[in-house]
Amino acid sequence: MSKKNIEESVRDTLDQYFKDLHGAEPHSLHDLVMASAEKPLLEVVMRQADGNQSKAAEWLGINRNTLRRKLLDHRLIK
Repeated sequence: MSKKNIEESVRDTLDQYFKDLHGAEPHSLHDLVMASAEKPLLEVVMRQADGNQSKAAEWLGINRNTLRRKLLDHRLIK
């Protein structure tokens, strides 16, 4: 069995999303996808980095303060 890459998984999920709309037109799809992907991305990266924000920020290619703000925004830290 071959593993899907992230791009294929996103494509499949979006195809299913459009099927589930049953012909209705989507609105603000870009914002929806970005918001839907960011939280699980942060959760997984933080878990893989054992909670180390500096390491996670480096892996994500963002500033540690930006990571902290995103974690707060998604209520992943207090």
